[in-house]
Amino acid sequence: MQKVGLPDFPWDSLAADKALAAAHPDGIVDLSVGTPVDPISPAVRAALTGSAADIPGYPTTHGPASLRTAVADSLQRRFGVTVDPVSVLPTIGSKELVAWLPTLLGLGAGDTVVIPELAYPTYEVGALLAGAQPVRSDSTAALGPARVALIWVNSPSNPTGRVLPVAHLRKVVDWARERGAVVASDECYLSLSDGAPSLLDPQVCGGSHEGLLAVHSMSKTSSLAGYRAGFVTGDPTLVAALLEVRKHAGLIVPWPVQAAMEVAAADDEHVATQVGIYGRRRAQLRTALEAAGLRVDHSEAGMYLWATAGEPGRVTVHRLAEKGILVAPGEFYGPAGAEHVRVAATAPDHLITAAAQRLTE
Repeated sequence: MQKVGLPDFPWDSLAADKALAAAHPDGIVDLSVGTPVDPISPAVRAALTGSAADIPGYPTTHGPASLRTAVADSLQRRFGVTVDPVSVLPTIGSKELVAWLPTLLGLGAGDTVVIPELAYPTYEVGALLAGAQPVRSDSTAALGPARVALIWVNSPSNPTGRVLPVAHLRKVVDWARERGAVVASDECYLSLSDGAPSLLDPQVCGGSHEGLLAVHSMSKTSSLAGYRAGFVTGDPTLVAALLEVRKHAGLIVPWPVQAAMEVAAADDEHVATQVGIYGRRRAQLRTALEAAGLRVDHSEAGMYLWATAGEPGRVTVHRLAEKGILVAPGEFYGPAGAEHVRVAATAPDHLITAAAQRLTE
């Protein structure tokens, strides 16, 4: 079976350094992946288990109106974004939507998908799966005459934690609308920020969601990575088209997960708690990394620190593995990350403290 020109899965290349870190006398502190480790809200768990009774029928691809209304209300409360609940579409986590969006939009050979210079690998993979051409660029001025069909933005960024301001996002929207391109914003980390703007913010989009899609996940803010809970919203016409294709393809979020999503969307308290946890961990790791001689760039929000020792990132990965700390090399996210590493604040507090102590020894 051909891989359609897909790159190798990058984390597989960390096996040797992972083994080295695991050999540390006090064990490994794995900060290489963004996997949540904190407890799930009891109310969310209760919604999942309480709906897992005798439900023999299929769930709906669009989800119940109550779920879509809860999501729309949460966007208004948390980000000042107004969407019609009809334009909310549950997804099987956000990675699934990121990987298949170019295909679901009908993109193919001859279409260009613009991804950030430093980007989560799945944006590139999604373009390749559709047969489209991925291009890394943070500047629309550098795109030239390419037939751009889709532009991805990601703020706060994975891996850098960079937050794009309103003016930057508005410039991207204006450029795309002049050319009939779709802008998709991966807002997986939007809640883990202090006021980062959404693509659907009226200041960004002028009050119209035409040509715009915002992709959200509950994996980080509600620790629901294991539930595979996400959604997409924005342009009503685009969302309706995605819904039709997803119905045909059987891309449906299970009933119990839909019930859990509804409760998670309605409850801001557990989100605020999680934001505080990641904020404390990031601050502790940042202090330790800087004390160890690394420079931390961007990293204003989200759950990652983007650090450099001014050497190839793989060298830094190995040196930290000798201390029992595993991080991801910046090259995973594009050539521009060759001298950086990504450090995830995704370990329990006692292991974050252990990592900080090892860094400053």
